[in-house]
Amino acid sequence: MRGAVLYGPRDVRLEERDDPTIIEPTDAIARLSATCVCGSDLWPYRGIEPVHGPTPMGHEYVGIVEEVGDAVRTIEPGQFVVGSFWASDNTCEICRAGYQSSCIRRELMGTMGTQAERARIPLADGTLVSTPEPPPEDLIPGFLAASTCLAPVGSGPWPPRPAPARPSPWSVTAPWACSPCSPHGTSARNGSSP
Repeated sequence: MRGAVLYGPRDVRLEERDDPTIIEPTDAIARLSATCVCGSDLWPYRGIEPVHGPTPMGHEYVGIVEEVGDAVRTIEPGQFVVGSFWASDNTCEICRAGYQSSCIRRELMGTMGTQAERARIPLADGTLVSTPEPPPEDLIPGFLAASTCLAPVGSGPWPPRPAPARPSPWSVTAPWACSPCSPHGTSARNGSSP
């Protein structure tokens, strides 16, 4: 599969990377519909934060689940999902208190690099939020913007729930406001260079 790899300041390459596989029974594999360049990606890109060798890029993503591990119970192949940049189990005491980004089993998605065609998502049941059906293409950027907000806030419901007062089945309840880290909402879609 193709994926973005950061080699050093201002040196991003689109390369062939190994296809992701199920490693843990709680994993899912997703074909990514859209990924995002986050503000935190720009620190190493600009040389402000050191880069230690080739590093897969990306941690904000949405896509269609292709495969799940044997222990995944709430996520199924074919579902459109929004993922958080912190993988969390959503069952530990810290998650149940609303702080998924501090989960005792958390994993940083940036180490896996979601600016790619496919990704392995650890702790899929706690990390991914599915929609009732795949959304229309014009709504995908809005879901991608939600990817940056799901885990770091710690004050909103997890997983987000449909807002009962709004007629759209695509809305989610969130008592906090967020915006993409990148002020221009830069995104890359499969089929074009990340």
